[in-house]
Amino acid sequence: MLPTSARLLRLLSLLETRRDWTGADLAERLNVTTRTVRSDVGKLRELGYPVEASPGVQGGYRLGAGAQLPPLLLDDDEAVAVAVGLRTATGVAGIGETSVRALAKLEQVLPSRLRHRVQALQAATVSVPGTGPVVDADVLTAIASAIRAGERLRFDYRSHDRTASRRDVEPHRLVGLHRRWYLVAWDTGRDDWRTFRVDRMTPKVPNGPRFAPREPPEGDVTQFVQRSVGAATWRYHAKVRLHTSAAYVRARLPLAVEVTPEGPDRCVAEVGSDSAAMLSLYLGLLEVDFEVLEAPELAAELAKTGERFLRAASAGSSRAPR
Repeated sequence: MLPTSARLLRLLSLLETRRDWTGADLAERLNVTTRTVRSDVGKLRELGYPVEASPGVQGGYRLGAGAQLPPLLLDDDEAVAVAVGLRTATGVAGIGETSVRALAKLEQVLPSRLRHRVQALQAATVSVPGTGPVVDADVLTAIASAIRAGERLRFDYRSHDRTASRRDVEPHRLVGLHRRWYLVAWDTGRDDWRTFRVDRMTPKVPNGPRFAPREPPEGDVTQFVQRSVGAATWRYHAKVRLHTSAAYVRARLPLAVEVTPEGPDRCVAEVGSDSAAMLSLYLGLLEVDFEVLEAPELAAELAKTGERFLRAASAGSSRAPR
């Protein structure tokens, strides 16, 4: 069994990582009895941590909100991540000055070994100011809280074409991409996974009922957001057959919405871009043979691009020294 002080830190760390814990689960994680868990919870309360308890078979413990902020437990990597995140906080309204104050407090208590790591990262990196939409910090917090609690989220939404709608979703993850925030959620009205721009959301309170978590879409929410965002904004779509593996295309062609294998060295990809010219250049960068299955505009653009390159090659060869 861990010494009491180390066990209290471990118990606090567990309570911070998940909203609800049963006494039995905590006892198993700490390798103690449920009676010891109750005693340790009492000690945390004496230290100022508002640990809430609910009785019964389905009861348990959760770390609640108190009248004042008690000490926050962070391991070394978490402390460095928070410090770096505060230095580079962008895209959230009103967070700039607040993050500077929080960073000053954090660096004051960081051990020297961690302070050196943070300073090294600061010296080696440069942040480019963003020009994209700004997200309200309260909106991000409300969404993150619903995800952590496993509660359904209701909000008003304004789509890309400014159409207004009311959504009821099971929130899964917040994803930061290209200086924008997106929510990946199961849309109960559409019965499917959807991606929502957070700056277009207005959450409604209170949250809905609890829900059982689903398997994430396609196993990777980041790739799902990249494909969803691209598909929603592209003006031009096409289908091509590429003479290479599906894995090769997925790794090198971000414009691919869907890739279907047709064997070890051939696949069909649905792709998109803002124009046929841009798409032809991206396909050329793959350096593999391909056929246009749908989209005559792409075939015409490929012919124009090929003729342009042939003229450039001919001009260059005529001037080359013999």
